[in-house]
Amino acid sequence: MLEYDVAEVETRWQGRWAEWGTYEVDNDDPRPPYYVLCMYPYPSGAAHQGHIRNYTLGDVLVRWRTMQGYGVLSPFGFDSFGLPAENAAIKGGALPRAYTEARIAELKASVLRLGAVYDWRRELRSHDPDYIRFNQVIFTRLLEAGLAYRAEAPVNWCPGCQTVLANEQVLADGTCERSGDLVERRNLEQWFLRITRYADELLSALDGLDWPERVKTMQRNWIGRSEGSRLRFAVVAAGEETGAEVEVYTTRPDTGFGVTYLVLAPEHPLVDDLTTDEHAEAVAALREEARHRSDLDRLSTEGALEKRGAFTGAFARNPFNGEEVPIYVADYVLAGYGTGAIMAVPAEDDRDFIFATAMNLPVVRTTQPPADFADGAYVGEGVKVNSGFLNGYSVAEAKDRAATWIEVEGFGERSVQYRLRDWLISRQRYWGCPIPVVTCPEHGIQPVPEDQLPVLLPDDVEFLPTGESPLRSHPGFLAATCPVCGGPAVRETDTMDTFVDSSWYFLRFCAPRDQEHPVDLAAAERWMPVDQYIGGITHAILHLLYARFYTRALGDVELGPSELREPFAQLFCQGMIRLGGKAMSKSKGNVVSPDAYFSTVGADALRLAHLFVGPPIEDIDWTEQTEELIEACARYLRRVWRLATRDLPGGAEEAMATADGREELANGRSALAPTIDAEHLRRLAHQTIASVTEDLGRYAFNTVVSSCQALTNAISKATQSGVDQGVVDEALDVLLRLLAPLTPHFAAEAYERRTGRHVHTEPWPVADASLLIEPTVTLVVQVDGKLRDKLEVSPQLNEEEAVALALASPRVQELLGGSEPSRVVARPPRLVNVVR
Repeated sequence: MLEYDVAEVETRWQGRWAEWGTYEVDNDDPRPPYYVLCMYPYPSGAAHQGHIRNYTLGDVLVRWRTMQGYGVLSPFGFDSFGLPAENAAIKGGALPRAYTEARIAELKASVLRLGAVYDWRRELRSHDPDYIRFNQVIFTRLLEAGLAYRAEAPVNWCPGCQTVLANEQVLADGTCERSGDLVERRNLEQWFLRITRYADELLSALDGLDWPERVKTMQRNWIGRSEGSRLRFAVVAAGEETGAEVEVYTTRPDTGFGVTYLVLAPEHPLVDDLTTDEHAEAVAALREEARHRSDLDRLSTEGALEKRGAFTGAFARNPFNGEEVPIYVADYVLAGYGTGAIMAVPAEDDRDFIFATAMNLPVVRTTQPPADFADGAYVGEGVKVNSGFLNGYSVAEAKDRAATWIEVEGFGERSVQYRLRDWLISRQRYWGCPIPVVTCPEHGIQPVPEDQLPVLLPDDVEFLPTGESPLRSHPGFLAATCPVCGGPAVRETDTMDTFVDSSWYFLRFCAPRDQEHPVDLAAAERWMPVDQYIGGITHAILHLLYARFYTRALGDVELGPSELREPFAQLFCQGMIRLGGKAMSKSKGNVVSPDAYFSTVGADALRLAHLFVGPPIEDIDWTEQTEELIEACARYLRRVWRLATRDLPGGAEEAMATADGREELANGRSALAPTIDAEHLRRLAHQTIASVTEDLGRYAFNTVVSSCQALTNAISKATQSGVDQGVVDEALDVLLRLLAPLTPHFAAEAYERRTGRHVHTEPWPVADASLLIEPTVTLVVQVDGKLRDKLEVSPQLNEEEAVALALASPRVQELLGGSEPSRVVARPPRLVNVVR
């Protein structure tokens, strides 16, 4: 029997593909272009099974599309900036650059050993000087276009670490994960990108995307478009208007008659002006308390809301009815949403109702609830009541009339609002792309000229246990020159959010060695948009939204193709792999390494198990059954190896597989039928080509494996049934070509031994249409719903012919006894039911 040494075969073929440049594609490749891209990873070290699943799915598509005749662009890179490398340095480990590059080497080795193929000439790392340079070029152009700006914004501030924390660094109890200090909310100058300018386009374009509906829904909700009214409440004192106004945004202007109080966010600029001396202490205490709570915590209704609000002592006039309503400050209103103030309608909002009940404030119902409705806030449909000129109208009608009245009376105007906020990209960290600006005492903030880019991170830095960025105390980095006057200036120490790096890398892959431009327009026009983008659902909102924004912005500032608005034509989100009920992650310590499988069953058996375990969109749990499946897939490949090499010198008869001539497949045992003819085998081979091709196109990889197993069974039966060897060889070669994208090393080795050719440069098999139609099908004949006969008929049998054949059946005639049936139900060519 010919030996199959998985480690030797797989590493040999991996070397060949690299040496031959099989999957390298040039921008002038004559084949039609096709761009497959897996989201580039953060290099946390060697791959685990989550990586294996992701890269296997992408690799199947790359190899399949290549065999279909496409010039497939399949690049790889590393999202190499990020907090873990900096944290390692703070804890006394290697400097971020060395730490990151060591992790890159580990992950790259895993990907290569899997046999996933990429054009490594195009490799990108976001911490490379070239990538930093063009990241900064893009920023300066966005700054010139008004799409980047600096403004004050609330941040998480740790007094112990003396630095800003990302939201994920703040524990549930509001303390810093590193120091344990209570985190504060502070307003600091931060850099933003004006993504809100594109809100309407980002929202409306979702309808035309061939993306999973759940992803599009998540993006719609994040953008959060709403139509409503801006409404101004005049502040009053001793019954007279003071000239101050509180402006709110509401999607329910029809509830105006039910407003019984207003609420300002603790950070609202009017709080100081409106708070009376009598209430100043309580308001100050509330504001201090709010500084230590996260936005998510503040939006929660848990906890006593009366302890989270305070009366300012001020009143405003409700424009709908002229009544004076008190103005409160409460932490459940956020400064960053709407206007930072709300009109409270406790009868029709749960949070307002809880607060009003706690504060003993009036509750005025403006929509009539059903008769069986219990006490509380009612948010459903109904007729308007207690609402003056709106009484008797439906909610929808009243909304429109109220909005018109507000405009006519001069109290406000209709408005469209978005939940989406401008993208805060400032990070007070070291290991990120420096923001390329300096501050001059005379000329203020100035961008670094493009011919002086990149601004690189110094390596001679000291990481303090406090976590404060070492850039803030590095004289060589801080010292800069004003590009306007040539005088001394101070360099910006904030670095960019790492989402910036991943928002345009797919464009850079089109021509990654271009030294003149961030994006080669001709190359991008050839390859973009990405035909198939693959990644986890965890990136469904921010990464994808930012990438869509960046693609548009680059075109608008003439750094990208102006006609390109969407970066990803198709999106596939694979399911996660869980271990112990949680997604595999190095940070959680629940990973399973692929290395042991590479050296035993091989990469191909592992790949096949990942493809066969279930629909790739679904999450899977890594269990003992998963381990058994991997071994079963290895047994299946050994079986195919015996079939493929049985007639080669040194090959083995298939009957030697086991004592009884049967072999366990990954999906159980399949007993060999005694015979199969050549016509059946040829027909099944071409039906398998058709079904596998269709299933690959819809990512049904698990059914692809099942189809290949079924064909394997048929070939095995044919070898024992004396079927013509030419027909068997044709079916075997079809099977190996179908397996080539799934198990690339195995198929390449077996196919080369059989034919002397490289299977991955062979064309994808095309099914013979004439063999896809069965010559006959079985027509089931029933009498009164019971099976009475079976007839072999043409698949093209029509209803009249089916009825005639059924009535001519001797069994049917015997049961009818010469009588006419009361009716006949025909479903040709499969079923006829004769009713007596």
